[in-house]
Amino acid sequence: MGYSRSLEKNTVARMIAIYCHAVHGGEKDQLCSACQSLQKYANQRIEKCVYGDDKPVCSRCPVHCYKPDMREKIKEVMKYSGPKMLWKSPLLALRHLYREWFASKV
Repeated sequence: MGYSRSLEKNTVARMIAIYCHAVHGGEKDQLCSACQSLQKYANQRIEKCVYGDDKPVCSRCPVHCYKPDMREKIKEVMKYSGPKMLWKSPLLALRHLYREWFASKV
């Protein structure tokens, strides 16, 4: 698995954890079943990305590989968690922002 896919998985997992803890009242290190399903789905989509190890960040990708209902769920998670990432996981947030602004190949 390439670095960009690994980083994307870690970033999405952290965003889902922040969201689940705050919105669903989940334990800090434990996701509710809905968020576990979303994370599993997101990991599958990242693994099957048509760009392979050259995967761009999802927001810059021209291919929308999520099913519509899951896409709405992940957008809700990202909208809530994105701004909080700078304080909760600054290194992941900065790496993601760098890839989004400068390293995107698509």
